[in-house]
Amino acid sequence: MSDKIALATWPTPMEPMPRLAAALGLRENDLWIKRDDLIGLGGGGNKARKLEWTVGAALATGADTLVTTGAAQSNHARLTAAAGARLGLDVVLVFPGTPDSVANGSGNLVLDSLLGARVFWAGDNDPGSMADVAADVCRQLSRDGAVPYLIPFGGSSPLGAQGYVEGGEELRAQLPDVEHVVVAVGSGGTMAGLVGALGEERVLGIHCGAVADPAVTVADLASALTRRSIDPDSLRIRTDQVGGGYGALNEPVLEAMKTAAATEGIVLDPVYSGRAMAGLIAAIRDGDIRRGRRTVFLHTGGLPGLFGHTETVHRSVTALQSYKPV
Repeated sequence: MSDKIALATWPTPMEPMPRLAAALGLRENDLWIKRDDLIGLGGGGNKARKLEWTVGAALATGADTLVTTGAAQSNHARLTAAAGARLGLDVVLVFPGTPDSVANGSGNLVLDSLLGARVFWAGDNDPGSMADVAADVCRQLSRDGAVPYLIPFGGSSPLGAQGYVEGGEELRAQLPDVEHVVVAVGSGGTMAGLVGALGEERVLGIHCGAVADPAVTVADLASALTRRSIDPDSLRIRTDQVGGGYGALNEPVLEAMKTAAATEGIVLDPVYSGRAMAGLIAAIRDGDIRRGRRTVFLHTGGLPGLFGHTETVHRSVTALQSYKPV
């Protein structure tokens, strides 16, 4: 029997985006959005589907403390904190840097605090060593009498990816003739689960710069999940939207955010969903996605992180239009 727990209400909405479709040169009924940003837990987002499985496994082991890693504006960390609050579990978030190194103490960090999480600041450790730091934190928690459970970066493991096998099946039930599903690729688990449900040919991942080799990362997760060997070269992953790197604001991303907001009232973030939309727009321009092909954009959430992204906030506010009556 599965150890999965319920953290949200499913299915999330599937909505048409006719004005955006027309603006991008598609037919009005070609483009749809899957609203995983509207999951109620802790500000919403795709990580809730993974946490239903990973936190379920934690409870099955008798854990009383959840530990996970991420950047200071991690959506996964925020939702882990929310899951812990809902279930009465302590949460320790392991972030690189120091409190003083966080230029803008807002966005997800505000919610982490409200949700009652504690933060272990790991200093100048390389991002690749954060799992080791988190394991050390778990050992210290055990010595202090806690029963910790370590959830991997982004919640991305074969177990966590099972949440997006379910998400992919849910999406297909809502829109059976879907041909393209466009999704941000961070730690890889969301795309891996979608590939498990929908196959390699229907899922287009947009690399956001969170991992060094997204194709290998996703293929390894999807292979473990499906129990068949998936070749990284068989995956559809665009790497052309990383620009200045993870967390850096790129002009195509900002333009994609503005276009989605101005045509459909959909708010995206600059790290994940904004990059995914920029990748969708690029795929239409180069012919990878064409008119007459039913396409779904998976909105993975991340709105709190927008308010913690200093450059995006600054540029948006300075561009704010004024109305002056004649």
